[in-house]
Amino acid sequence: MIIIDCHGHYTTTPPQHQAFRDEQLAFLAELGLPRLTPAYISDDAVRESIERNQLKLLRERGGDLMIFSPRASAMEHHVPDPALARAWARASNDLVHQVIRLFPQQFAGACQLPQTPGGPLRDSIDELRRCVLELGFVACNVNPDPSGGYWTSMPMTDPYWYPLYEAMVELDVPAMIHVSSSRNPNFHALGAHYLNADTAVFMQLIEGNLFAEFPALRFVIPHGGGAVPYHWGRYRGLADRLGRPPLRDHVMRNVFFDTCVYHQAGIDLLFRVVDIDNILFASEMIGAVRGIDPESGFHWDDTKRYLDELGLSDGDRRAVFEANARRVYPRLDAQLAAPAPYLDSRPSSAAAVQMPATAEPISTPKSSQ
Repeated sequence: MIIIDCHGHYTTTPPQHQAFRDEQLAFLAELGLPRLTPAYISDDAVRESIERNQLKLLRERGGDLMIFSPRASAMEHHVPDPALARAWARASNDLVHQVIRLFPQQFAGACQLPQTPGGPLRDSIDELRRCVLELGFVACNVNPDPSGGYWTSMPMTDPYWYPLYEAMVELDVPAMIHVSSSRNPNFHALGAHYLNADTAVFMQLIEGNLFAEFPALRFVIPHGGGAVPYHWGRYRGLADRLGRPPLRDHVMRNVFFDTCVYHQAGIDLLFRVVDIDNILFASEMIGAVRGIDPESGFHWDDTKRYLDELGLSDGDRRAVFEANARRVYPRLDAQLAAPAPYLDSRPSSAAAVQMPATAEPISTPKSSQ
């Protein structure tokens, strides 16, 4: 069995990447045009940013591979300029691909899309195709609310989204439903906006009939499904009240939740309520919730510890840690089944892997995810 973490973000990018974004936004504000040339970032800089952070923790915590995407809060889809969105998504995805090129056995890609509030999806489809067909990515992140907390977009069951879904089905890639930064002061990005979106999209799927139109479409709703597992009875009851089929037939053949839930009781509830075949292991390490839980003495985002306490059977462990991910991400399954590419992904110095377990990763802004 290998352990696949389906939810990771490049939150520790070298500073040149954020500098490029800052220059884009400044140039846009001053001259009305975005800077379109990303900064050069060396392989050594990328190695250092990964070896001391995600790769270090992946190894220490017993993981094998992470599905890796650009930093969620930095997607900033609320910025309305399409050219800027294209350039930023491309630069962010190329940087993730640089990680994968250096560490092909530890990381697989999920791409950022150049969405804008109410904008057409042609650019997103083009970037999805580029990332899957040219860079070998296995998934994408889709933002249901590019406005950043004001919800100006159509529900995800609306035909507006259908061209993107058609491309996803053609390419056989799933989407993780993931918003970006919150521009609405009522909604803290990490504590409200993200979970609001997870929960709202699930309700949209109950109200609609999307999977009758796209039976092969697959969504991963992160953060344990938002509020959904805690209110599972409410959603079952609403589906019945709205005349929809049972959730297991109407939604859950196509929707999966991850395990980015940062306490044992929450994980216990998730596994009591949701079928084992709909749960994918994930940690979102060095993401929204960092540091050490003073009650347990362990890092909040060391989610494998919570699963280890469940007493799962060998079959259920394999499902959650590996088999479900390989089923939901068939391009990842194909990559894992193929002969492994040879590239020395060992750290560039022995010291990088001999850091004490208590050493803190490279610090990044607390709001970053």
